[in-house]
Amino acid sequence: MRNTFLSMTLLMAGMLFPGVVSFAEEEKGARQRATQAGIPLNKDDHMMRDHLRERVHEALDQRLEKLDRLQTKEQIGDYQNRLRKFFRETVDLDSFERTPLNPVTTGRLEREGYQIEKVIFESLPGFHVTGNLYIPEGEGPFPGILHPCGHTDNGKAADVYQKVNLLLVQNGFVVLCYDPIGQGERKQLLDPKTGKGLQSSTGEHHVLGVAPVLLGRGLSSYMIWDGIRGMDYLQSRPEVDPDRIGCTGNSGGGNMTSFLMALDDRIDAAAPGCFLTTTRRKNEKPGPGDPEQNLVGQIREGLDHPDFAILRAPRPTMILAATEDFVPIEGSWEAFRQAKRIYTRLGYPERVDLIEAPEPHGFSKRLREGAVRFFARWLQGRTLDVLEDEDVRVEKEADLLCTSGGQVVGREGARTMFDLNRERANEVKIQREELWLNRSGEQRRKVVKKVTGIVTDPELPVRTSVTPKGKAGAATGYFTRPGGILLPFREVGGPWLDESLPTEKDLQLVCGGSPSRMKIKGENLLFLDLRDSGLTKTKNWRFYGADQWISLMLGTSYLAMRTEDLLAVVKLLREKGISIHLHAEGEMVPVAIHAVALQPEWFESITLHDGLTSWESVIDSRAPVPHLHNVVHGALKHYDLKDLLEMIPPGKLIQP
Repeated sequence: MRNTFLSMTLLMAGMLFPGVVSFAEEEKGARQRATQAGIPLNKDDHMMRDHLRERVHEALDQRLEKLDRLQTKEQIGDYQNRLRKFFRETVDLDSFERTPLNPVTTGRLEREGYQIEKVIFESLPGFHVTGNLYIPEGEGPFPGILHPCGHTDNGKAADVYQKVNLLLVQNGFVVLCYDPIGQGERKQLLDPKTGKGLQSSTGEHHVLGVAPVLLGRGLSSYMIWDGIRGMDYLQSRPEVDPDRIGCTGNSGGGNMTSFLMALDDRIDAAAPGCFLTTTRRKNEKPGPGDPEQNLVGQIREGLDHPDFAILRAPRPTMILAATEDFVPIEGSWEAFRQAKRIYTRLGYPERVDLIEAPEPHGFSKRLREGAVRFFARWLQGRTLDVLEDEDVRVEKEADLLCTSGGQVVGREGARTMFDLNRERANEVKIQREELWLNRSGEQRRKVVKKVTGIVTDPELPVRTSVTPKGKAGAATGYFTRPGGILLPFREVGGPWLDESLPTEKDLQLVCGGSPSRMKIKGENLLFLDLRDSGLTKTKNWRFYGADQWISLMLGTSYLAMRTEDLLAVVKLLREKGISIHLHAEGEMVPVAIHAVALQPEWFESITLHDGLTSWESVIDSRAPVPHLHNVVHGALKHYDLKDLLEMIPPGKLIQP
């Protein structure tokens, strides 16, 4: 499914696509990574993946140390408040407004012992949420359960999710099961001829996950807000007791349940399924989750999976897990143990538990039964012996549709995620441009450095020469940067790094391209591969850009790291008296723009070839994934790439 998404995205885009150690130690490790000749490097070493993994482990080790020091109720409360504040800020939650829900019921199915209402409400003006409301017979009010779906294309109509809803309604719960963005009746990318979705659910999420980052949000921001408004709708129903609210979901729904239960105090009892593990284990296998699962800065701030349960302590929480899940079961037990210790220190050890079903990933029968028993205990005050019938009748998908055409996009006044992103981009643009206009050049550079975290005077790299063996693409050598990062280079007309090289020589430094495509003339060339490009590019593993999501969770970005790589090499060359003419192509264009805008005196000229020169264009793009490595969280609140182009002194920018 993800491979299908990647192929479609590439086609649409028209592209092919630590403890501190000394430089000496890093140099030794770097040599071990390379072949004897240095080129080609062994891509199976996964340089950047290993580098990021070390940084993740270091940050999460520090988190565990902090967690161990939590002993008193006050200390735990401070920990919860700090992380909850960060959580709200990183998804920009406080910028959302509770606008009218404008709920409508478009149909009703009468069944023995319950009914199903087909409902639509607006989480934001014109942004419609489709859901099925399961209501039991009898005298209410009943406890309400919010059920966000996992990653299924038909959303709320998936058989397994219907079975959860049926078991709950048959035992006295009102259930709102709704379609997440990009699923069911809420597809955002439609074929204009057929009206059907162009992508799978996860495919849409990858497309929709890029632009919000530039606006200081995430796809999770909108999905969390859907859930919050879903609880508003549940509490507004006369059949529901507003003081007895639960939440459960599996996989992607387990993700949303985890986020919502940590943020919204109205959730009295929560049962996230097939999601909670530890970031350390999940990032290694199977890898980071889809965009809505990754919170920018969460690893840096020490917000790990177990914290979604810890942040709600001591409210009742049941972790639903599966033995044969690709979500690491070992991490699920580690998360449970961490949460259990905090609940115990607060005096309520019985309020957190875990069920492990001997099944693969999914809301399996034993997990469904366990969830209903859990909610019965904490929301109804009773002990039930719940066993699901072997022959459960589920509805046809067509009978559960809330819209006549099968998609909310066709409703009058409906807006898409693209509309919401553009509206938000226009809002921040007005403030951004006014602030930018009133800043001096130095003030602008300070803003850019603060937003990106770029260090403009980075440490000099170690440089190592190797002996080419005549292979195509052979390198002259490589630089080593902190963390064992290799930056291979190839000289034409050098040796530019020879210690006897005369001063005041011009060098054309090329990043991200070839002389034939870039039409560069002359012999004085040095081709440089910045991290995770060219000879060190990591093979796709989880999905395209998986490592960039890890870097964002660490609070940095590929753009920032690559810009520092470039500046470190240029700094070394300048100390040898070499004048730099920079050429950048494709993915390296935004990197080059940042480097020259921040250190213009280090460059004689800059030439740009076929790359991104405005983040504004990403906001409206239906194929933004190829630009993922060049997004910076919240950047468009402060500046656009075109603003940096204007900072480059006249005459230095040869070709925009």
